[in-house]
Amino acid sequence: MSRNTVARVDLQALQHNLGVVKGLARGSAVVCVIKADGYGHGIRRVASALDKADQFAVATPGEARAVRDAGWTGPLLLLEGFSDGDDFDVARQLDLDLVVHHQGQVEALRSRGVTPRQRLWLKLDTGMHRLGFPARDAEAVLEALHPVAGRDMPVLMSHFACADEPSNPMTSQQLSLFDQVTQGHPNPQSLANSAAILNFPDSCRDFVRPGILLYGISPLPGQTAAAHGLKPAMTLACEIVAVNQCRAGDRVGYGAAFTCPSDMLVGVAAIGYGDGYPRHLRDGAPVLVNGRTATLAGRVSMDLITLDLHGQQGVSAGDQVTLWGEGLPVEQVAEWAGSIPYELICGVTGRVDRLET
Repeated sequence: MSRNTVARVDLQALQHNLGVVKGLARGSAVVCVIKADGYGHGIRRVASALDKADQFAVATPGEARAVRDAGWTGPLLLLEGFSDGDDFDVARQLDLDLVVHHQGQVEALRSRGVTPRQRLWLKLDTGMHRLGFPARDAEAVLEALHPVAGRDMPVLMSHFACADEPSNPMTSQQLSLFDQVTQGHPNPQSLANSAAILNFPDSCRDFVRPGILLYGISPLPGQTAAAHGLKPAMTLACEIVAVNQCRAGDRVGYGAAFTCPSDMLVGVAAIGYGDGYPRHLRDGAPVLVNGRTATLAGRVSMDLITLDLHGQQGVSAGDQVTLWGEGLPVEQVAEWAGSIPYELICGVTGRVDRLET
């Protein structure tokens, strides 16, 4: 028997959100980031829904193959580039655009070349100190890549560390350094991620690289995506499997962590950390039962949660519980979990059915 624990993926919401992002991008080409299985929504499903994207970006060759298998024939960027000969061969076979971020990749490209359909993206480290050549080396690396064939001239790119904090000076410092080292070069540029699109519109250059915005989620602390006209693309839901009449003083769940303050109804719902629902959620975290707010009572276990049903009338087995999505922003749930919405949506496990709506 099915547990009826599902993640409903709204394809029209994805398409709507892409339209909003295109408006925010001020004419920049939109490179839709659909790595991590489309941020947990299903990479093939997302690729098919976002067919109006200018380009897609993924993290691994396996993800790139899934996007090609979904029917996408347009530009497809491999964000981490290639790590060995096998990756390089897959990238050539699939005509992947390649991020180049270290000297070994430059040497391999100079000896092996790329196909006429591939394009190189040169990543410069402007302060995040993760991937990329030191910004001061931009001139030398461009010169080294000059003999490499491919589609058009390399795109110059960097990545922001603190774009979700509008008052943090680091983003302006990174932007200033990037402009300094790329001055005079006609190469296209790409800087803005989702947070920068919202907070630093001057960073929207030739290409923007939105991720979380496409899924109807805000990258900014204390905000929900509705503030930007976006719609949640995922609604995580399950069913009530039991309703128990408990007495004042009864203790609920593992560790007897919740004590009933009065006689009350406790609902048991079919979801847990085995499905990706965060174990570290605290008592009081909100859910919706039949569209009305209820709260978590006791520890999240592998397969089940228990709910405080004070004020709820007529709840019975089979009734729907919404964990996040339509009517309950995942941003709000992430705050209760002491986490970020990225982790929650990417953490939904494979035993949760994805249903298109």
